[in-house]
Formats: sequence, structure tokens, C-alpha cells
Amino acid sequence: MATLPAFFRRTEAPARPVHAPETTRAAKPRADRDPYALRALPHEDILLFCKKIDNTRLVREPDVQARGACWSVIGVAGMVLLIVTSASVPYVGSTLAGYKLETLRTEERRLIDERRNLDLEEAELLSPQRLDVIAKDKNLVPPATGQVVRLDGKDSAVAMAKPE
Repeated sequence: MATLPAFFRRTEAPARPVHAPETTRAAKPRADRDPYALRALPHEDILLFCKKIDNTRLVREPDVQARGACWSVIGVAGMVLLIVTSASVPYVGSTLAGYKLETLRTEERRLIDERRNLDLEEAELLSPQRLDVIAKDKNLVPPATGQVVRLDGKDSAVAMAKPE
């Protein structure tokens, strides 16, 4: 047996003999203890030394199972990434389509406002009051009754202009 359990190495005092009277035993004087001394710590008598170990010459053997497990983890992670990406593509696509739709609605509102402003400006430019003011500025007078000829194209008396 290499080691024995600790309870076989007890250092207790042996039991008192029964036949010895109490009065004959001599009382030992107790040694005065230092009141500031600490009790011993467990395993205080164990000393540890650091030894430098040089493992630079050691070469690790390749582990074939670990390599296969690594590639399996990479494959599973790639599949999970592919599934998550393919599941999120419709959501991202609908979000981008919503942004584009809102941009187009904003542009439509802007174009409608611009067209309304242009129609208003055209109506102001073609108003009879404005045309009268311009005619007065350029000394234009309304035509006499016989000067106006309406070209309807139904009369044969009206000559049609031919391009030359």
C-alpha cells in the first residue's frame, strides 16, 4: 500500500489508563501562547516550485475526427445562414418596394402640383384681359367686319395653300 488514509496517522494522546488515580497524575503547566499569533493555515507546509517547461520541440498530431467535425460545423453554419438569408429576402424586398412606392407617390404629388401651377400660368397668359393689354401696348385694333375669313374647309371657294 502506497499511502494510508489520514485517520491511521492520528497524533492524539492515548486514552488514560483506568487504573491510574487522578491525584497521582502530575499537572503539566500550560505554555503561555502569544495572543496575536495566527493559527496555522491548511497545507501551510506544502511548498510549490515553478518549473519552466519548453514545449517548442513538440509536434501536435493531426486529429482527423476534429477536422471533419470542423467542416461539419462550417457546413451547418452556412446552411443556417442560407436559410436565414432566404427567409429575410422577401421582407427586405417588400420594405425596399415600399420605399420606392412612397418616393413615386411623392414625385407624383410634386408633378401634379407643378402641372396645376403651369395650367394656372397658362390660363393667366391666355386670358382675354391680358391679351387686350398687350394689344393696346402694340397699338393693335380689332379687325373690321369684312376682314375676317373663316376657313372651315367645307366651302370650295376657299383656296387651300399648297406646299411648294
